[in-house]
Amino acid sequence: MPLPQVRFPNARNIPAIGQGTWRMGERSSRRNDEVRALRMGLDLGLRLIDTAEMYGDGRSEEVVGEAIRGRRDEVFLVSKVLPSHARHDALIKACENSLRRLGTEHLDLYLLHWRSSTPLEETLGAFETLIAQGKIGSYGVSNFDVDDLRELAGTPFGAHCQTNQVLYNLGSRGIDFDLLPYQAERRMPVMAYCPLAQAGGLDDAVWTHPQVQAVADKHRAGVGQILLAWAIRPQWDERPVLAIPKAVQTEHVQANAAALEIQLDAEDLRALDAAFPPPQHKRSLDIV
Repeated sequence: MPLPQVRFPNARNIPAIGQGTWRMGERSSRRNDEVRALRMGLDLGLRLIDTAEMYGDGRSEEVVGEAIRGRRDEVFLVSKVLPSHARHDALIKACENSLRRLGTEHLDLYLLHWRSSTPLEETLGAFETLIAQGKIGSYGVSNFDVDDLRELAGTPFGAHCQTNQVLYNLGSRGIDFDLLPYQAERRMPVMAYCPLAQAGGLDDAVWTHPQVQAVADKHRAGVGQILLAWAIRPQWDERPVLAIPKAVQTEHVQANAAALEIQLDAEDLRALDAAFPPPQHKRSLDIV
């Protein structure tokens, strides 16, 4: 059976699990491991790599640049611009700086990291300029809630938005109530960051819950693989989610890629819903 993919509004198809890079580049002692992990992910078909100028003050982009050197054609490359750079000229300059750190001439997708005081029309105008210059292929947003997306849709070029990157995992599923359905109606995929929750942290309950472990045992898989399979589950074709877990250890990269082959059935989904029920009312957007 074909592995699950996500289709962007511009008709680009990407495997439903990519690679995140938050916290990469912060420790020089880990750089070789980080580069190796990203390259292994590409070898295993995890084509999308997501980074941001904010991550490690640009050092994450430098790690990605090293990892994709000589392999740019294999990568669907995503980066994000800070809200403080959302004005037209500042955004153009920020993109050029990101391209320099990444060692490439273009991004496939460029996201506004979160809302700023800059009018959306100005930010989108800068994105359109970058497309015309060949420096980005398309653009999207991050950490936008439904009201933000409605405002975006009402602006010139707002319909060109390709995705909204938000926090989403089994233990943090507030977007199931309204944001995910809203994007589904518009065929705009969600890009899920922190899809694995955080083992050992505030989300430890997800990793230790007996029903989650039971589903993992049934599929002879790890809990993390079940969390990824749940995040990208095709509840219906119009509701695509693309997960971007970060991994530095070889075994974690391999496990993430293997999660593409796990197919949760209705019984699995009922068990996971019972453990972590879907929201019954509007919740504030979770952000880290």
